Amino acid sequence: MNRNNDKNSEDFSDSREALQERYSNVSPAVIKRLPRYFRYLRELIRMGKTRISSAELSRMMNVTASQIRQDLNCFGGFGQQGYGYNVNYLYGKICELLGVGNDFSAAIIGAGNLGSALVRSPMFEKRGVEVVALFDIDKKIIGNHIGDVFVYSMDDMESVLKDLNINIAVLTLPKEYAIDIAQRLKDTNIKGIWNFTGKELDMSKSGIVVENVHIGDSLMTLCYELAKNENITKNDKDGK
Repeated sequence: MNRNNDKNSEDFSDSREALQERYSNVSPAVIKRLPRYFRYLRELIRMGKTRISSAELSRMMNVTASQIRQDLNCFGGFGQQGYGYNVNYLYGKICELLGVGNDFSAAIIGAGNLGSALVRSPMFEKRGVEVVALFDIDKKIIGNHIGDVFVYSMDDMESVLKDLNINIAVLTLPKEYAIDIAQRLKDTNIKGIWNFTGKELDMSKSGIVVENVHIGDSLMTLCYELAKNENITKNDKDGK
């Protein structure tokens, strides 16, 4: 057995209390970087790379080597000094952290342009999530399939979510309906909401995790960088 694997074989065998304390100490910034590790490690596996140092990984990800070591140390380290990281092993541990092998299932609520695009995307399958249902109010599409996924009536949402034991709801409907739908989801098996409506939701009191996605924020961040560069260039010209 590889010494690197053996060294970390007990990473997730801690008591419930120890695990809760470990996770509570992980910053949101570290959590947001985990999907990047997932993507880059998957690419390294495709390339046939079996071992990588934090320095090599830092050059790929444009993150400092010390930051990578700090991030991974939050969950046990997964590396060995002088050896680096076993790529397959590290990828497997990152997958565990991200729940890739947990057989999560999802329903997309709102079969409009965004919902229809998402259901056809390979993004879910690549991350271990199966989309098993779509919901809409449009009678023209209810009872049909979009991609390989059946479209159910919104009237049947609670019963279908329970029958299919769906974990994740993806909200792609108009924002004015977000709160009402979120309230209805309390009476189902939904444990997480991926919210694209633009309406900020907080379901923590119901034990439901919400990831509020604001696509426009990303666009505005890009626009900020463009405006910054233009202002700096303009200032340089004016200074001359």
